[in-house]
Amino acid sequence: MRPTTNPNIAAPPIFSLFSLCLALSCSFFALRFIDRRSTNSISMAEKHFKYIALGGGVSGGYAAREFAKQGVQPGELAIISKEAVAPYERPALSKAYLFPEGTARLPGFHVCVGSGGERLVPDWYKEKGIELILSTEIVKADLSSKSLTSASGEIFKYDNLVIATGSTVIKLSDFGVQGADAKNIFYLREIDDADKLVEAIKTKKNGKVVLVGGGYIGLELSAAMRVNDLDVTMVYPEPWCMPRLFTADIAKFYEGYYTNKGVKIIKGTVAAGFSSHDNGEVKEVQLKDGRVLAADIVVVGVGGRPLTALFKGQVAEEKGGIKTDGFFKTSVPDVYAVGDVATFPLKLYGELRRVEHVDHARKSAEQAVKAIKASEEGKAVEEYDYLPYFYSRAFDLSWQFYGDNVGDAVLFGDNDPASSPHKFGSYWIKDGKVVGAFLESGTPEENKAIAKVARVQPPADSLEQLSKEGLTFASKI
Repeated sequence: MRPTTNPNIAAPPIFSLFSLCLALSCSFFALRFIDRRSTNSISMAEKHFKYIALGGGVSGGYAAREFAKQGVQPGELAIISKEAVAPYERPALSKAYLFPEGTARLPGFHVCVGSGGERLVPDWYKEKGIELILSTEIVKADLSSKSLTSASGEIFKYDNLVIATGSTVIKLSDFGVQGADAKNIFYLREIDDADKLVEAIKTKKNGKVVLVGGGYIGLELSAAMRVNDLDVTMVYPEPWCMPRLFTADIAKFYEGYYTNKGVKIIKGTVAAGFSSHDNGEVKEVQLKDGRVLAADIVVVGVGGRPLTALFKGQVAEEKGGIKTDGFFKTSVPDVYAVGDVATFPLKLYGELRRVEHVDHARKSAEQAVKAIKASEEGKAVEEYDYLPYFYSRAFDLSWQFYGDNVGDAVLFGDNDPASSPHKFGSYWIKDGKVVGAFLESGTPEENKAIAKVARVQPPADSLEQLSKEGLTFASKI
């Protein structure tokens, strides 16, 4: 039986069917697009915190501990760090981390063990309700809208911000030094840098190492490299090592001691270029004075720069850092800056300074948090009254310095590199007062005594008498 047809119903034109299909298709893709936009908007939704500490270094970790002490509530605080691990004691990287045996490893040196406190492992932050946001680089800061934007587009809003971004290393490539991008040229700032250097030490056993720079990194790492039985040469342009702190008399001891330990020292010149093997690894270091040094590993330690670029033009700056008051408040309400990036009033000397050292990183973070909480509660907190403090450990040496290294310096004790137990020190005298004190191989009691000298600033009538008295002078204060 043939199907019947209705002559009153016309067959649909082809273009009508095409239009219908196109409309349905567009509707489907539109729905998919809307769904995708909706999903993206959810994944990139803003996060809001009462407090954000930007930076996961020493200052960030100590700020977290102080917030917890001050009773921060779960969900109120976030620590944002571009590193992949919870805050740790950075000085360990240039010391025990590189030793061949008994090396320091995480979680052993998370903050706050450097000051004798509890070790803040990742679970500690969870227990306190503090959000630890790792592997997150902030690329934009808008202080007027109180927002931070990450490289992946996440937006973090805050009520109070603590800038704890620290410093970054100065690289030779910044100055256009030829070949400075060769493999096995290292800088030490973060734990990833240390891991790469440890791997190179294992790979280049009995190899040649060139340390570029004669400051903290040069002195501490040249010692660590010698402990690993590597052939070490240290190169720096100044007339003696650690010139920002050491006098010629102090440096004489360390240069002699390091030489006796097998470290070769070349002064008065700089690295002008590098040549590489076919595999891209560094081969030689060309010095400005024409000498060429063979190198399997190069470590560069020529200083650092505070990481303030995110805030340029938004906040007052001075002396290379973000200007703060004695509570670490910046020129922008509800924004604080601590550690390496802060230029603050050094009350003891009545001037503004920026201090790059772990001791200040810890104490400034604690001060800022105390100030934030005191402000909320309508309470007062003492202004920051910092005594500058620096220290170092290398080989079997350990020195501490307190105060200011200005004025006339007077040496006491025996600074002969061959002597034992090589205990000696120095005082600095300005306007008839002792304003600074340095001591190598001091006991805890002796170190406390020189710290008290620097704080009290007692009068010194005779440099010669001060030299003769030495530590006896400090013990009487």
